[in-house]
Amino acid sequence: MDINAANKKEVIKALLKKAVGYTQSECVEEYTTNADQIMTLSKKKVTKKHIPPDVSALKVLFTFNDIGQDKDITKMTDEELESEKIRLLNLLKDFEQKGTEDALQNKDMENDNEN
Repeated sequence: MDINAANKKEVIKALLKKAVGYTQSECVEEYTTNADQIMTLSKKKVTKKHIPPDVSALKVLFTFNDIGQDKDITKMTDEELESEKIRLLNLLKDFEQKGTEDALQNKDMENDNEN
């Protein structure tokens, strides 16, 4: 399946949102009818719902975005694993703080510098 760059960014953005968790507002409205059979809003309840991070989405994000594909973690030392963990946590923090577009551009620049 061939995905163009614009669609790939949207897929990555959706996976990232699911991977790091998010808060969603839900609105429930109740209507009543008056004597003239006109519906009017009688109750409106807005709640915020927290969707927790999803590890499966994170795995798919890494696979889809080729993050860490060049490293065989089974052959890494404890220090290398710890370093990789810190790097990935910083990458996730960048995604949360800077937004998906900026973090993806920074990741692309880092990959270019490594090559």
